[in-house]
Amino acid sequence: MGSRASTLLREEEIEEIKKETGFSHSQITRLYSRFTSLDKGENGTLSREDFQRIPELAINPLGDRIINAFFPEGEDQVNFRGFMRTLAHFRPIEDNEKNKNASTNEPLNSRTNKLLFAFRLYDLDRDDKISRDELLQVLRMMVGVNISDEQLGSIADRTIQEADTNGDNSISFNEFIKVLEKVDVEQKMSIRFLH
Repeated sequence: MGSRASTLLREEEIEEIKKETGFSHSQITRLYSRFTSLDKGENGTLSREDFQRIPELAINPLGDRIINAFFPEGEDQVNFRGFMRTLAHFRPIEDNEKNKNASTNEPLNSRTNKLLFAFRLYDLDRDDKISRDELLQVLRMMVGVNISDEQLGSIADRTIQEADTNGDNSISFNEFIKVLEKVDVEQKMSIRFLH
């Protein structure tokens, strides 16, 4: 099985993915092996059903939202490159990346891109703001029936009241960034990938 992973992934593809995502050669080949083991249709893409077979996502209250993040709008399959682009958001920021040249594109795992990824998990209708209803839906996903609707409404109202600086009763991406400026996003949104 390990040989299947390396034979289908060309060296130039690995180099392009390395540049785009920051993953090492060995991380890419290991993740490709995992990707192909998830690819039950053996067609070089993953479906939502393939992702739902991952136990950690199946039990995560935001699992469906995380799975949706892998798929471009209107698509129901993701190829290895798209899979790697999404995973790159969770790659820890290395010390040598923290002072990256501002003229180059921000890496996918930058603080801003990690926050944008998180923001999109809440922005269910993709209108670039988090409404009270969207916040309520995500809170319900996270706590289930453990908290009453009245308590959830109170949490949502208080959250929007604290974050909403322009008075539109929603949270924009800039307001989201401001609320989370003291949160260690790099730590909370990182997965240690083996080298």
